[in-house]
Amino acid sequence: MRALTISAHGGFDRLELRADLPLPELRVPTDVRIRVRAAALNRLDLFVLSGLPGGGVTIAAPWIVGSDGAGEVDVVGSEVKGVVPGDRVFVQPGISDGTCEYCCEGEQSLCVKYKILGEHLPGTCAEYLVVPATNVRRIPGTTSWEEAAALPLSTLTAWRMIVTRAAVTARDLVLIRGIGGGVAIAALQIAKRIGARVWVTSGSDAKLERARALGADEGFNHRTQDVGREVRARTGKRGVDVVVDTVGQATWASSLLALGKRGRLVTCGATSGPVVETDVRRLFWNQWSILGSTMGNDRELNAMTKAFEGGALRPPIDSVFPFTEGRAAYERLASGERFGKIVIRVGE
Repeated sequence: MRALTISAHGGFDRLELRADLPLPELRVPTDVRIRVRAAALNRLDLFVLSGLPGGGVTIAAPWIVGSDGAGEVDVVGSEVKGVVPGDRVFVQPGISDGTCEYCCEGEQSLCVKYKILGEHLPGTCAEYLVVPATNVRRIPGTTSWEEAAALPLSTLTAWRMIVTRAAVTARDLVLIRGIGGGVAIAALQIAKRIGARVWVTSGSDAKLERARALGADEGFNHRTQDVGREVRARTGKRGVDVVVDTVGQATWASSLLALGKRGRLVTCGATSGPVVETDVRRLFWNQWSILGSTMGNDRELNAMTKAFEGGALRPPIDSVFPFTEGRAAYERLASGERFGKIVIRVGE
């Protein structure tokens, strides 16, 4: 079996397409094996390649990279229901044990043994992948492999952030930091689907224009504008109701400056750094809610899938690379120039 792998943390030179890996076998009767047709990259993949700051990720060489994928069901376990060989599916990359108290409450992403493909378990950039049947969802025959692969991680994450954690309504004004990445674009689409007004930020005027084409009501270039102060000025000092911040350290102070009273800041990432400072006096005086969010549960996955099938959610594809050009795909991801998802075509 061919797979894109790393054998140690480091730079792009660590990526290697190998053709000598064993075909993965079903481990339990509820597993399925997927013949992967396409895999999509996330910012997480850069952290896995370089090694997460402070550790926390242990790889066993050769480690298969990638969290998102789509393909055909190849083999199913004896207890699998709902999918059969030949079904077209995408893979939800968050694996829970199904037995802890959170899983029993239907909160799979809070599982005490939660693992993500490509980070804690071998990933999707391989010709075949074995996952629990509960982690696949069927897709329409008209959906491209690339679009299906681009959907799961970022869109499910954004769905939980917007719908569940921040509970965005049509009355809200939402500010999304760093438009261009998968989570930010999905958050824009989901918030607009709800009916909210959405403002976005980027360091690229071209990205701001593309975001407007997707429905953004306003855009701010953080390289030429003080976003927090600009938002306060344009709202008559009221501020926004919700801030979606996946950047962390570099944008935290500005995001809080833009946040109005009773505002909700929801975050799922820290691409610029994990340590932030908050004046607790402003926190309690403005009665803010600071909300963390990771991936999503099965109910949210089903709702997201239904919206995708109905055409309400469509992850933009930045670029598609052949399997042999995995390094170029990673370089594109790291460049910061992308708008949308980067996909690696695995199967012919």
